[in-house]
Amino acid sequence: MDINSSNIEEIVRQVLDSMNGKTASAPKASGGPIPAKSRVAMLTGLEKYEIKEFPIPELGDDDILVKVEGCGVCGTDAHEFKRDPFGLIPVVLGHEGTGEIVKMGKNVKKDSAGKPLNVGDKVVTCMIFRDDPNITMFDLNKQNVGGADVYGLLPDDDIHLNGWFADYIVVRGGSTIFNVSDLDLDSRILIEPCAVLIHAVERAKTTGILRFNSRVVVQGCGPIGLICIAILRTMGVENIVAVDGEDKRLDFARQMGANAVVNFKNHKGIEALADGVKNAFGGYYADFAFQCTGSPIAHANIYKFIRNGGGLCELGFFINGGDATINPHFDICSKEITTVGSWVYTLRDYATTFDFLKRAKAIGIPLEKLITHRFPLSEINEAHITNLKMEGLKIAIINK
Repeated sequence: MDINSSNIEEIVRQVLDSMNGKTASAPKASGGPIPAKSRVAMLTGLEKYEIKEFPIPELGDDDILVKVEGCGVCGTDAHEFKRDPFGLIPVVLGHEGTGEIVKMGKNVKKDSAGKPLNVGDKVVTCMIFRDDPNITMFDLNKQNVGGADVYGLLPDDDIHLNGWFADYIVVRGGSTIFNVSDLDLDSRILIEPCAVLIHAVERAKTTGILRFNSRVVVQGCGPIGLICIAILRTMGVENIVAVDGEDKRLDFARQMGANAVVNFKNHKGIEALADGVKNAFGGYYADFAFQCTGSPIAHANIYKFIRNGGGLCELGFFINGGDATINPHFDICSKEITTVGSWVYTLRDYATTFDFLKRAKAIGIPLEKLITHRFPLSEINEAHITNLKMEGLKIAIINK
């Protein structure tokens, strides 16, 4: 039996509490041993992760210890790895993570949706509201994640276990957490990026233009654009045209639900490209467009794909990607384009995402194919380099 000093201390405390009639005060623990330390992949410099070990702390009454099973590599992680635009280094990243509860503080009973939580449950985190008490579960649609903290984007602290690129993560009191034990590992890893697109589609619906029979163009077929297509198809939208410059990604777009694709590299100039999109729709421009790239040129181009009175959702700029040049008269005013912006998600979008993932699987959309590369934690630098080279779609760190 593998018993370390941390296990012995826990056992002694439980025995003493039992003798004093305080059995309820001890945190609930899993049946297996919990190590004294956890590995983390800490970004210590540009393009440099180092595997470090830090002690697993005693849990507070409102805390949860989660054993990490996997975490996706996000475009935000790639930006941080390459340029540190948020000034977080040194930091433990990873915000598309999921894992199994192995220990809980005595006050933890339910998740953020009111579902019971127990040791052994599979979970994901969303936001941390402790720094903004004005955000509550009853006011979710007025505040996206921009007003809260997120695990994997937090500055380092004295615990260090606050990002999902690790063996264990400590979910602190005041956080949001969801029990997603009814979803498989691949689906759980995709929850966070899917929530981004659930939010974007919900924003698009506020225009009153996006409907079942809408002609919809999705520009950019990275993971974000591909998930956008899958959500639209799951909602019943069938007339979807995907625009990208890579045939492999356009092939994925068809698998996600696009019924036509346009490779912009096959068209010289924006007028020719706009004609290509129009022809893909059978001689019509799009009723609605989703701009899913971080390219200012792509943003400027997409207005040309949209009919008079159409709509646009811009969601491609998670960081400052530079200025776009448009003509307000021709691109917005004379066409009366209704535009909405979308940035990340609200907490309620997470709950919607769980239902989307189940529905997509039920109708045969192969979302799991989006995870094209899997790396162990020890190869996290290679994983990020692969992501920067755009050699795959969704890159994931998987703990065995």
